[in-house]
Amino acid sequence: MAETYLDQLKRYTTVVADTGDFRQMEEYNPQDATTNPSLILAAAKDEEYREVTQRAVQDMRNSALSSEALSAALIDRVIVAFGLEILKRVPGRVSSEVDARLSFNAAGTAERARRLIDLYEQAGIDRERVLIKIASTWEGIQAARELEKEGIHCNLTLLFSAVQAAACAEAGVRLISPFVGRILDWYRKATGESYEDAETDPGVLSVRRIYCYYKKHGYGVQVMGASFRNTREILALAGCDLLTIAPSLLRELAEQKGEVKRVLSPTAAAEMDLPLIATDENSFRFAMNEDAMATEKTAEGIRRFAADIRKLEDMLLQMHAATK
Repeated sequence: MAETYLDQLKRYTTVVADTGDFRQMEEYNPQDATTNPSLILAAAKDEEYREVTQRAVQDMRNSALSSEALSAALIDRVIVAFGLEILKRVPGRVSSEVDARLSFNAAGTAERARRLIDLYEQAGIDRERVLIKIASTWEGIQAARELEKEGIHCNLTLLFSAVQAAACAEAGVRLISPFVGRILDWYRKATGESYEDAETDPGVLSVRRIYCYYKKHGYGVQVMGASFRNTREILALAGCDLLTIAPSLLRELAEQKGEVKRVLSPTAAAEMDLPLIATDENSFRFAMNEDAMATEKTAEGIRRFAADIRKLEDMLLQMHAATK
C-alpha cells in the first residue's frame, strides 16, 4: 500500500503543527507545535477551551498589579496555559510568542521572554521544551542573542529575507521561521503572476536559499518553513529541518498518496556558491530598506499580531473584572 505524503515527508523533515487546537494535534501526531497571537486568540475564544483561559485568569484574581502590568501578566499566563496543554500532546517543543508590541524593544522582549520561561519552569517544564518566538527585527534578533546565552532558546519569526536569516545565524538562535506563503502573496500582488509551479514560487526559493546558506557555512540554526498556501510548497521543501503546517494542509497531506522526493540536503548545499552576508546593524538596516517585500511583510505581520494581542488583552481584562 502506498504511503501518504505526510508519512513520507516525516522521513525527511520534522513536522510541526501550526495551531492552538489540541484536537488537531492529536490527530496528526506532530513532533512540535507552534502558536502565535492570532492562534491563541482563536483558541481562547473557543468554548471548548474556555476552561483553560478562565483558569489562567483566575490565578490573577487577587492581583494588586497596575492595569498595564496586569494585562501583560494575563497575556503571558494564557500563552503559557495553552503551551502547557500543547506539551501534553506533543513529544517535542512548543513555540510561544512574546508580545508583538515589543518588536522594536530589545530589553522589553528579553524581559518578557524570561517571564514566559519562568512560568513554564514553575509548572515543571524544562526550558529545552520551549522556544520563545520573537519577530526578526534588528532589536528582536539582539534580544535573542542575549537570551540564547542564558539557555533560553528562540524561534525568530516574521522572517522574509536573507539578511534577517544571516543575522539570526550570527546571533546563534536555535531556530528561524521563514514565511513561505506571505512571500508568495507579496509577489503575486506585485507582479500579477500566479506562481502555480512550486519551482518558481518566490517563498519556496527563499527558504531553499536560506537552508543552503546555513548548511554551506556550518550554522547550527534550524530552518522551519512556515505559512504555507498549498501542499506543493510543502513538498518542494522536503528535507528542510522542520516545516510548521496548518491542520487543513496536514489533512491534505494525510489524504494524498504518491512519491515524495527529498529536495533539500546538507550535501547538495555544500556545493553551492553562497558568500557570507554582512550582518552588522548598518548593513542589516540598509539591506532591509532595499528589500521592499521583507520590509512590508515584517511590518504587516507585527501590526496583525499586535492587533490580535490587543483583542486578547481586552477579552482577558473583561474576564478578570468579572472575577471580582
